Amino acid sequence: MSKIRKGDDVVVIAGKDKGKRGTVLSRFDIDHLVVEGVNRVKKHEKPNPMKGQAGGIIEKEMPIQISNVALFNPATQKADRVGFKMLDDGRKVRVFKSNGEVVDA
Repeated sequence: MSKIRKGDDVVVIAGKDKGKRGTVLSRFDIDHLVVEGVNRVKKHEKPNPMKGQAGGIIEKEMPIQISNVALFNPATQKADRVGFKMLDDGRKVRVFKSNGEVVDA
């Protein structure tokens, strides 16, 4: 079970996009993830008629290190650390470290 998952609302805590908020679009690998509107770069793409892809300069999100983002806590309106807790019914859930609220509804 990972601390940050696809669909989570995160805040960038380090790097050129520090302070930006976005939703996790995908996990690139175990240490990187792609966040909506964060780490955008201009990339030169060659046209590929087989795929129907036009060429030119496109803007896209690139992967960011998972250590540079933190989960957004809606109760405190700040970035927060995440821990794990076992519930009485045996489920393992993610909780915010600051107030102990369960992340997963």
